[in-house]
Amino acid sequence: MTEVSNPPADQPKQPGPLGRVAGLWFAVPLWQRIIASLLLGGVVGYLWGPGAASIKWIGDLFVLLIRMAVIPLVLVTIVSGVAALGDPRRLGSIGVKTLLLYLFTTTIAVVVGLSLGAFAQPGLGADFSAATPQVLNTTESVGLKITDVVPANVFKALADGALLPTIFFALLLGSAILATGEKARPLASLFEAASEVMLKVVAIIMELAPFGVFALIATVMGTTGLGVFASIGVLALCVLGGSMFQSFIVHGLVVRLMAWLPVVPFFRGITDAMLVAFSTSSSSATLPVAMRVAEENLGIKPAVVSTALPLGTTVSMDGTALYIGLLATFAAQAFGVQLSLEQYLLIGVTTVMVAVGTAPVPSASLFMLAGVLTTFGITPEQTAILVGFILPFDRVLDMIRTVPNNTSDLAVATVVARWENEIDVEIYKSSKDV
Repeated sequence: MTEVSNPPADQPKQPGPLGRVAGLWFAVPLWQRIIASLLLGGVVGYLWGPGAASIKWIGDLFVLLIRMAVIPLVLVTIVSGVAALGDPRRLGSIGVKTLLLYLFTTTIAVVVGLSLGAFAQPGLGADFSAATPQVLNTTESVGLKITDVVPANVFKALADGALLPTIFFALLLGSAILATGEKARPLASLFEAASEVMLKVVAIIMELAPFGVFALIATVMGTTGLGVFASIGVLALCVLGGSMFQSFIVHGLVVRLMAWLPVVPFFRGITDAMLVAFSTSSSSATLPVAMRVAEENLGIKPAVVSTALPLGTTVSMDGTALYIGLLATFAAQAFGVQLSLEQYLLIGVTTVMVAVGTAPVPSASLFMLAGVLTTFGITPEQTAILVGFILPFDRVLDMIRTVPNNTSDLAVATVVARWENEIDVEIYKSSKDV
C-alpha cells in the first residue's frame, strides 16, 4: 500500500480564495483604496441617479463610527499628552503658539476669499428668482460663549459629545496629573495606554473608509448631479480654486517656511485625513483620523497632537473663513452694493471672528453668514434669499471647503511640533505609503 505523505507541520497553510482577495485588498495603501472608492462612487452615483440615496446608510454608519471615537479619543489623548509634557509651562507655550498660528492662517483665508470674490465677481447677474428663502437663527451659533466651555457636569458633557467642555476638562485633568508628579504616574500610564488603544480603534474604523466614502459620494452625486453647478458655476470654481490655493500653497508654505520641512511628505502623510474631510464635510468627524496620521505618518508627538488638533477642530476654520468672505462679496455684487475699503476690512475682521465660532459640522458656515452680511447693509430678508439660493448645492461646496479646515490643523501642528522639538523628522520624511 502506498503511503500518502503529509506536509510538514510547520509548513504554512495556503490561503483560500477569500484570503487571497483580502491579501490583495490590504496590500493596496488605504489612501489609494479611498481615492478609488471616491471616483467609483461618483460614477455610480451619476449613473444611478436619485436611487443612489438607498445606500446612504452605509456612509452614515461610517460617519457614526468615527464620531463615536471622537470624545473618548480627545479625552484620553489630551490628558496623556499634557501629562507627558514634563513642564507645566510648556502647555502654555504650545497653546499660545497654536492659537496665534490658527489666527494667522484664518486671516490669510479671509483675504483669499475676498480677493477671489473681488476679482472673479461671481455675484454679477445672479438670478434668485427660483430661490426659496431660508430664515436662519444665528443666536445659538455666533461666537464662543466662555461659560459654555466649562461643563457643569463633565459626565453629561462627555455623553452629549460636547467637544469644547471635553477639551477644557481634559486639559485641567492632564495639568493636575502633571503637577502631582510621581504619585500620579500610574494614572498617566493608564491614559497613555488608553490613547494607544483609541488610535488603534480609529485605525480599525478607517478600514471601512472606502465603503463609507463610496456611499457618501454616490449619494451626493446621485441626488445633485453635475447640473447643480450650472447656475452657480463661477462661485463653485472660486470655492474650488480658493480651497486648493489655501490647502496646497498657503499651508504648504507654512510647513516649508515655518517648520523648515519639505512639503511632499506632509501632503503624502495626511492624504487619508484630507479624503475623509472631503467625504464627510465635517472637521469634527475627521479629527480621529487627523490625530492618527499626525502621530503615525508625520511623526508628531502626542504632546502637540493632543493639544493642537482638538483645538484646531473648534477654532481653526480656514475653509469656512474663505467661503464666508467669498459669499460676502457674492452677496454685495448680487444685490448691487458697492463695497469700500473700510467695508472690506470690516468684513474681514468679522469673518475671522465668526469663523472661530463656527461649529465643526456640515453647512455650519451658512448659519454664520448673517452676522457678516449685516456689516454692509444686507437685510435679513436678502440673507434668507441668498441662503435659499446657496443651500441646494452647499453640500458639495462644503465637501470642498472642509479640506483646508483640516490641512490647516495639521500644518499648524507640524509647525508647533517643530518649534517645540516634538516631532520625529525621520518619520516625517519617510517615503512609505500610508
